[in-house]
Amino acid sequence: MKKLNAEAVLTLLKQKARPDQLEGMARYGMSTNCRLGVSIPDLREMAKNIGKKHMLAVELWRSGFSEAKILAAMIDEIDLVTEEQMDDWVKGFDSWDVCDQVCMNLFEKSPFALKKIGEWSQRDEEYVKRAAFALIACLAWHDKKAADEKFIGLFPILKSGSTDERNFVKKAVNWALRNAGKRNKNLNKAVIALSKEIRDMDSKSAKWIASDAIKELESEAVQRRLKNQESKLQIGYLAGSKLMNS
Repeated sequence: MKKLNAEAVLTLLKQKARPDQLEGMARYGMSTNCRLGVSIPDLREMAKNIGKKHMLAVELWRSGFSEAKILAAMIDEIDLVTEEQMDDWVKGFDSWDVCDQVCMNLFEKSPFALKKIGEWSQRDEEYVKRAAFALIACLAWHDKKAADEKFIGLFPILKSGSTDERNFVKKAVNWALRNAGKRNKNLNKAVIALSKEIRDMDSKSAKWIASDAIKELESEAVQRRLKNQESKLQIGYLAGSKLMNS
């Protein structure tokens, strides 16, 4: 599959199309306009076989098909992705899953991610604004080496975004809060405190976002996992200290 051009890849996508799945996707709030019904596992398999190809990714994006956009994010080369490309692609988000998949598979790896969070969180378009908070959620989930301060520095953006009443924005703000609050014990406490501030705001959206986040972050399951994580870190630190002093 390495020599395939965009036309050939689109032909393969159409062969994998499942139009019978579109009705179910629509029930989950996914736009079915210009969508084939190809599953994410199928897209991942295609991406694995294609490999990383920047120009092919750009051509696939231009096709307009939701699955082609998601596949483009899976095969693009992050070192070749510019700010201009990110700003262009974000304007093409027309469904929450396309937004989240592109952020998860590509944009979160960009050195411009934090800059775009700040910029896109101020935009009016629903999916552009969602992308800012989806990026925070993805970074909190995947960037294991990031310092707590990186996410604490984003608290004003999260607080500001919590008053947006639009469904796909408020759910992304909630997602970002929950992911940040599950990273470690310190951030868990900080995010719960932030969520309580948000809950007290005069906004129906803010109250839902915060209450739902607090419910999960204070849950027994999350607290138990964070406690176990802290214990493992302490054991690792003690073991390392003994090796250093032996």
